Amino acid sequence: MNFPGPTPRRIRASGPSALTVPAAVAVLVSALVGVGIDPAVVHAQSSCDGTHFVASWTAAPTDSVTPLDAWGQPTPLTVDDQTFRMIITPHLAGTQLRVHLTNRFGLTPVTFDRVSIGNQVSGPVVGDIAPVKFDGRTSITVPAGSDVTSDPIAFTVGSFAPLAVSIHVSGAAGPPTKHWNANATSYYSPHGSGDLTAQPASHQFSSTTGAWFYVQALDVSAPASTRAVVAFGDSITDGFVGATALSVPADRAVADTNGRYPDLLQRRLDAANVPISVVNAGIGSNRVLTSGEPLLLGPSGLSRFQRDALDRAGVAAVLVQEGINDLGLPPAPDVAAMIAGYEQLIAAAHRSGKKIWLGTLLPASDALVDGVLLAPRSETDRQQINIWIRTQNRADGVVDFDAALRDPADPAVLQQIYSSPDRLHPSPAGYRAMADTIDLTMLTDTRSPAC
Repeated sequence: MNFPGPTPRRIRASGPSALTVPAAVAVLVSALVGVGIDPAVVHAQSSCDGTHFVASWTAAPTDSVTPLDAWGQPTPLTVDDQTFRMIITPHLAGTQLRVHLTNRFGLTPVTFDRVSIGNQVSGPVVGDIAPVKFDGRTSITVPAGSDVTSDPIAFTVGSFAPLAVSIHVSGAAGPPTKHWNANATSYYSPHGSGDLTAQPASHQFSSTTGAWFYVQALDVSAPASTRAVVAFGDSITDGFVGATALSVPADRAVADTNGRYPDLLQRRLDAANVPISVVNAGIGSNRVLTSGEPLLLGPSGLSRFQRDALDRAGVAAVLVQEGINDLGLPPAPDVAAMIAGYEQLIAAAHRSGKKIWLGTLLPASDALVDGVLLAPRSETDRQQINIWIRTQNRADGVVDFDAALRDPADPAVLQQIYSSPDRLHPSPAGYRAMADTIDLTMLTDTRSPAC
């Protein structure tokens, strides 16, 4: 089973040609065989030399037409000669990077007239501004449904040091592709305010947003032994903390704290000096089987798995924790359909030569959303799915988030300390417990795609 979703065209940036590599490898192998050396031995000894690009930060595109962000603030439905200053926080440090921008859900082509990157000083104030180019040009027009990758940029980024990606859109365009719940504060200027990408500070960045517009990923050049792990899922992976019993709006107090479980897992890896970058491909309200376009739910997990997870730079493995929205939002599938969906994700990862781990589903029987109001019978299905996740042997490992966060006195609900007010999403303490549940040796038992 697969579900239709937009298949973006990627506009590739220029760079050193790789066309001569296969021929060079063939000559080398022939020479090694001729002198009696096993090429496999040489590969094992030298395969992790050099560098490659690794995803340092990602945000899965959700939509373009949802009129409010997760804080309840309006989002632009048209764009015209204005600048977006998006604040992102990379996980992997380095001195050369490239930026991915997206018009995946745009209704019209969009011209990125100027793009820059800089270190956030405070709010919309930035320093060390550097231009971003595409095939050597400062401007590029991206068709609707497409993504674009920049040329490599010499720029030093630090782990958890926030960056500002400033994007000037010249002329008129339709609604910007976005990631609906950024859990971070970004800025943009009004229509007609022009190119502010080279301005360290400007009072014209008069609007704030809790969404990310246009920016999709940041890659960093790293040693070939460095790899990325994608955390793939719904709002729980995305780090949503509900402020009310109905979940929305998101709790603004957690913005800019980088308290999502993938962020906290990254802190653990950094402390252990493990060369892995954990990037986030969570989408609020996302489902494994059913697409939610054109609204913020995004394409189904099955239809977006390749481009949002497997295609990211340097990815060696994916950790999937998704399914509670399938049970809680119509049309609700049966357990067999859910298991078949997980099996498709596992098969896709293995076809790509990547590992995949499954996380158990968290309890939500007392939540209004995905619980008593919308899915009063989902607990039985959740238990059956979790039994299958724990006992199956197709995935490369299991993370038992459910066992870590459920209430010992009532396993059908979250422990109070680990729950947001909505009883569906974890609290900041719950996200920390999720990160602490993951066995780091499971993550380190992966090889870089460059090795």
